[in-house]
Amino acid sequence: MADLTIEWSEASNRGDLVLAGAALLMGLDLQTAILISLFSDRQAAPGDVIPDGSNDPRGWWGDNTIGSRLWLLSRSKQTQDTLQRAYDYIAESLQWLIDDGVVARFDLNCEWVRPSMLGAQIIAYKQDGTRLLTGKYVYAWNGTI
Repeated sequence: MADLTIEWSEASNRGDLVLAGAALLMGLDLQTAILISLFSDRQAAPGDVIPDGSNDPRGWWGDNTIGSRLWLLSRSKQTQDTLQRAYDYIAESLQWLIDDGVVARFDLNCEWVRPSMLGAQIIAYKQDGTRLLTGKYVYAWNGTI
C-alpha cells in the first residue's frame, strides 16, 4: 500500500499533503518518509538540553526513534558547531531507512543559506549505487547569528 504524498514547500518552509483532483495523491513513499523523518520531533535524549527550558522531551513516548532532534537547535546560534549538530541530527533521523534496506546510503550536505536558515541537500542511493532521490530542504529557527 502506498503512502500519502507529502510535498515540501521551500516558500512556506513546510510540508503538505498533495491533492490529485478531489483525492489525496498516493506514492512518492521515500520522499514522504524523509520529510517525516526530518521534520517530526524526535524525543530528546536524556542528556539533551531542552531549548525552552520546559523539560518537555517532545516526540512520541511509544517510539523515541521517529523524527529528528533538529528542534533542539531552535535557539542555537548560527555557528559551525550548530551546523555540525544539524548534520548529525539529520543523519540520525534517516538512519532507519538504511537499517531497513530502503536505501543503501545518503549523501548529506548542510549549509547556512541565510540568517537563521539552514539548508540541507539529501541524496539517496539504491543498493546498486544509482541515485534514487535528491531533495533540498530549508529549516528555520529562532537562533541568532
